[in-house]
Amino acid sequence: MKKIILGLCVLSLFVACGTHAPKAEPQGKEDLRGLFAVSWFQTSGEYRALCYQAFNSAKLYLEQDLQNKRLKGKRAIVLDLDETVVDNSPFQARAVKTGKGYPHGWKEWIDEANAMAVPGVVEFLQWVNKKGIAIYYISNRKIKGHDATVNNLKKLGIFFGEDKILLREKSSDKTPRRKEVMKTHRIVALFGDNLGDFSGLYDNKSIEERFAVVDKDKKEFGSHFIVLPNPMYGAWEGAVYNDDYSKTNAEKTEMMIKRLRDK
Repeated sequence: MKKIILGLCVLSLFVACGTHAPKAEPQGKEDLRGLFAVSWFQTSGEYRALCYQAFNSAKLYLEQDLQNKRLKGKRAIVLDLDETVVDNSPFQARAVKTGKGYPHGWKEWIDEANAMAVPGVVEFLQWVNKKGIAIYYISNRKIKGHDATVNNLKKLGIFFGEDKILLREKSSDKTPRRKEVMKTHRIVALFGDNLGDFSGLYDNKSIEERFAVVDKDKKEFGSHFIVLPNPMYGAWEGAVYNDDYSKTNAEKTEMMIKRLRDK
């Protein structure tokens, strides 16, 4: 009887204070954009299918290039790392759950060196290596993350030499690093989840300008340019925010809504 009375008293207290007591909000609730993107990335079969499609297309293109005896010079392919070779969605999931996004926790995530491989990439790169095609990684991970990055690639079985990893030292523009590769090799194909992985012409552009360059390069995609899906982050997002990442989640969401076409 005492337990029942105590329970009723506690219930009465919550009812009486309900209009004044703060409500517990789940962490990261204000950023539903990230929740949906990470959920799609981690749970959809469509994501995996798109990755397999990308590497299947690339293999066909490389096989054609290898068969063309008229093409001279040492062959190479160039790949971005994050969301092209390694899957960082657990880091993004942490950001959704805590409400604290990049750069918070990014260094720690890299140092863990436990990122899984993007579907299909390990088998593809091992095939490329057997064919004698050089494999270069050009990433905007900072140079201080070099050792952890090497460790992660070794765990996945896709480390091909220290000189094949070109991380960011000063500029995020990948053009100079691509030119370094081109001094000794012919780049047969470029792989990335961001348009800047293919050409500097895509960098710091508005939505409309990015569309225009994509349309101009449309024949390159699926052959010389291989794009991996990434709805979680990227220059596409910056274009929506006018490259102002200091805006609040509410402001970013509002800007996204304004860009929606409903006609």
